[in-house]
This record gives sequence, structure tokens and C-alpha cells, in this order.
Amino acid sequence: MDIKEAESYYIAARKMGMRDYSRNISKGQSGYLPFMEGVLKNIEILYEIDLGIVDLPLKKIVGTYTYSRSRSFAINFMPLLTTRTEFAQKWSALCVAHIEEGIRDPIKVYEYLNWFYVIEGNKRVSVLKYYDAYSIHGHVTRLVPKRDESDINISIYYEFLDFYKKTGINLIWFTKRNSFNLLNSYLEEYMPDYCLADRDKHKDFISSIYLPFRKVYLDLGGQKLPITTGDAFLEYITVYGMPDNIDEDILKSRMAGFILELEQMSGNKNAEIQTMPVDSGENLITTLTTFVRPKKILKVAFVYAKDIKSSSWTYSQEMGRHHVNNIFGENISTSFADHVPETPEAYDTLKQLAEEGYDVVFVTSPAMINATLKAALEFTNTKFLNCSETHTFKHVNTYFGRIYEPRFLAGIAAGSVTKSNLLGYVGTSPIPGVINGINSFALGAKMVNPAVRVRVEWLNSWDDWAGAVTASENLTKMGADIISHHDTLSNREFSSEYGVYSVLNGIDGDGKANEYIAAPVWNWGIFYEKMLRSLMNSAWKPFGTEQKVINFWWGMDSGIVDFFYSKRLVPRETQKLLDFLKNMIVNDVFHPFTGPIFSQDGTLMVKNDQLATREQIVGMDWFADIVESELPPVVAQV
Repeated sequence: MDIKEAESYYIAARKMGMRDYSRNISKGQSGYLPFMEGVLKNIEILYEIDLGIVDLPLKKIVGTYTYSRSRSFAINFMPLLTTRTEFAQKWSALCVAHIEEGIRDPIKVYEYLNWFYVIEGNKRVSVLKYYDAYSIHGHVTRLVPKRDESDINISIYYEFLDFYKKTGINLIWFTKRNSFNLLNSYLEEYMPDYCLADRDKHKDFISSIYLPFRKVYLDLGGQKLPITTGDAFLEYITVYGMPDNIDEDILKSRMAGFILELEQMSGNKNAEIQTMPVDSGENLITTLTTFVRPKKILKVAFVYAKDIKSSSWTYSQEMGRHHVNNIFGENISTSFADHVPETPEAYDTLKQLAEEGYDVVFVTSPAMINATLKAALEFTNTKFLNCSETHTFKHVNTYFGRIYEPRFLAGIAAGSVTKSNLLGYVGTSPIPGVINGINSFALGAKMVNPAVRVRVEWLNSWDDWAGAVTASENLTKMGADIISHHDTLSNREFSSEYGVYSVLNGIDGDGKANEYIAAPVWNWGIFYEKMLRSLMNSAWKPFGTEQKVINFWWGMDSGIVDFFYSKRLVPRETQKLLDFLKNMIVNDVFHPFTGPIFSQDGTLMVKNDQLATREQIVGMDWFADIVESELPPVVAQV
């Protein structure tokens, strides 16, 4: 290549630079290359680390060191100076050197928050970026900022530092906390047969797994989403698991639908939250995802994590299945699968049901949501729904009840009869759906008894009968005379009347309730009847990207959740209040999470006369000020 030909490449590179420069200026942003002096303004650096020579992905090199040098480049690292400058001549000479010999001399950079800023070698980076090279060697000095948990980028960076120390991987970045820890847990299990050491497997992971994924993801338009490739990859392996290798054809077929899910997860598309049943089947059906027109007899399966003998939750769902059998008779055929693992292996059961020709599959455990999504992406002729309230997907509709509404009323009943002013609560797992129930119960109790306090004992599992007995005994020893179980006792002596949830007064030697005061109730048959009736009366439209995403979040107004109390044990005046407030909740006049509501540290979480939003409720990770117990350091997400 002669110098004149190289000059033509400089002209082309400069056009690319001017285009990006003008585009940013038109948006009111700087068109120049970012510079480290500006980035570090008002940032406290604790210390520097010399990392030595490191292979640097060019996409991670985003700026230069000084303000004056930044003016020579556009934000995409392409040159801006005219062809008559010495700068242009040197750039063109480097272009010739790259083609004929290759650029081998390492550059010198600072690393800050896993981005690299060039001290020496800006033109080398510019030339290699022009030729779309992958990486360059560089001598790296890492700048470590002061830890600041209120700054999400710094918080994620400290997670990255630990990840980098273990893996040496600097190519990946995330936008959510704990993502590096999750990826590392997958990498700990990743060991292809041909890799003999961790160092080898981490290099293999990048070359054989991550980079092929990145290529397919970007080829399908992933760069248009407001997430990183790392975010997309982590979501992918959460559903499909860590592959031993990438089959590009299989990946492309999966990613065609999964890109839509990533778009949904990233917040580009809002879900419609249906808070009560609609009268028109058309309004319901047209918003649901892929399905074929149902057969004359609708074939429906229910998937349970446990069985009806060991799990009150499964028992309540099974009562819902019997309800729809009684309602629809010969027009419907139902079955169930129980003892399905709440792990990725749940997919095997879902796959089998789809292959057996089931039209609709209700998956009743939120812990199976990833397996449900995987099955729904693969078997588009089966309609999968998952019983959870914190997820939004294109291919899977979620459903749950606003159980915190009757829990609020249960709190009022408990607060009115307690003698010790200490209420106990047996919590299953510290997820938002349990936490908002505890807070609602506590706020109801406080409404009628300002002196009352609530104490929580965690089981950290679901349907743990033995653990629930122990937790109840512990709370009783602390002085609690009213105990709220997040689930009914497994013998379900009162299940036909009270459903899954109960509030009890005192524990006898066998761990059974002496007196039932009140109970929030699940009526799953209400939901399943209305959902299946819509399916049977309407045709499903083919899935399309223009369709809305709908999640079902019904409350007491729908009948999916209800509330009963003991007229013998609850004071008569409190009964009037309970009936009045229940009617107000059903008619959407009163809401349990009406401000002011303060957290334990005194922070005003919901302002005076304002209502907590759905996002605040389903993402609740704090306790109200009258709850004395502590939350675990990290609130689990299922």
C-alpha cells in the first residue's frame, strides 16, 4: 500500500468521524472523544494498580487522557483533523504499517470502571478501530474509585474487580448488581473436556461461547437495546443454561424469539397489568401470546412443585383444577404433574406436556419461570402461564393475586384481639411477594392498635411444616399471642373454609391452631375459570411483535382472593370496620398501601395520601416501621 492509498483511507475515516461528531452535536452532546481528566472530575481515586501488559478489547477503549488530545478525534475514535496536517500523515503511515506489518507495539492506558483511556497510542487505536480489529495489547494502570453503594456503576465495578481477579476477563460488563457474581457461579461449573485449568477455560469461554454469542446477538440487532451484551448473555444462560459450545444455527433460531424477551426485559415495551377481569373475551385474548385455535375439548395441565398432602399451596391450586372440571365438564380435559423440581430441570416436564399436545399449561411455581420461558419459546402451539407477579415476558403471561389486600384485613383482626401487642409472622422466603404481605398485615394491625409490633421468623423455604411449627413456637416464646402463617398448616383442617393463609391465636403442643381468628383466602378456581372460558369462547391470534404483553394481577374485586374472620372472636365493632373496609377495597375506594408509610429507618416510602405503585409493591424490599425483624442482606428474586 502506498501513502496515497493510505490517505484515501484517512479521508474515509475522517468522514466517519465527522458523521458521528455531527450526529452528537445535533443531539446537544459533545462530539469529541471523552477524556479522562473530565471523567474523573469530582471522583475520589483511592489507589492505582499496575496490571502490566493486557490484551484490550478495542470496544472497551473509549477515550483519551487529555482534553487537548480529545479534540483530534470524534466520539467513535475516528480522526477529525484535515488531511494537510502532520497528524493525518502519521495516521496514514500507521495505516500502511498495519497492513504490511501489523501494529504490535503496546499502547499505554488508564483503566477506570473497566473502560480504557489512552495515554500513548491514540492513533494506533484509531487505525485499528477503522479496520474493525478486535484487540490491542496495552500497559494498563487501573484507577480504583472510593466505594460508593449509592452509585450503581461503582457498586458494579467492585463486583467486577472480584470477578476479574478470578477470571482475568475484562470484555464483559453488566448494568445490574450481582450479575458478575451470577456469571462467575456459571463459570465455576463450566469445564469443557479439552480445558485442563481455570485459566484455559476462561479463555475458551470467551473465544468459544461469549464471542460467538455476541456476534449472533449483534447481527440480530441487539445493539439497539439499552442493555449490554453481557446482560443479554446472562439472561440467555439463565433460561438455557451455560452451553459447552455454540451451535450458531441453534442459537439464531432461539435468539429470534429471545430478542423480543430481552426488549421486554430492558423496559422498551411496557406490559399491560390487568388488575381485574375484563368482560370481553376479545380484550383478553388479543393481548395474549402465541396459540392455535383450541380443539373442541381444551386440554389443560397444571404443574405443581409438591403434592396436595405436603403442600397447602399445591392443595389450593388443585382445588382450582377441580373447580374448572366441575364448571366445564366434558368441554375440558385436565391433568396435573406434581413433584416437579423448581430448577431448570422443570423444563423436561413442560416439554413432555407440550409434546403430548396440551393446549394450556399453568405452571404454579414462580421458581419455574425460567423453565417456563424456555418451553414457551420452543413450543409455540402450547400456551404457558406462570404463577408469579414480578416478571414480564412476551411469550409467557404471568398471573397472581393481590393477596396483600386480605392480609391487611387480617392484620386489623389480629391487632384488635392481641393482648400482648406483639404479633408473630411466619415468613416463607424473603421475596417481595412475601414482604408486601408482611407489611400489609402490619399496617392493618397498626390502624386499630398503634401500640402493636410485628416480629418475623423466616423459614427460607416453601411449605416447611416442621419449620413452621418451630418458628411459631419461637414467636410464642418471644411473647407473640397472635401468629400469622404465610401458609395454612399442612393438615388443612380448615382449608375448605379458609383456604391457604390463616391467622391463629396460640399454639398447642401439637403445633395446631387453637383458635382461628381470620384468614386471607386463595380462590384459584375463579381465575382459572375466567381464563379458560375466554380461551374456549375466542380464537387466539398468531403471535406478533405488535401485540401487547399482559400480566394478570387480580384482587378481592375479582374473587381470586378473599377474606374471612371469626365472628365469635373478633370484636363486634371491629367486624363493622372489617366489613366496611373490605367493601371499600373491593370497590377500589381504599388501598392498604396508602401513605404516609415509613420504613424501619424512618424513610418516607409512600407520601401522605398517595398510593404505592404496583412497581413499589411487587418489588418491595423493605419493612414498615412497626416490623421489628430484619430483612436478610439480599432480598431473593424468583
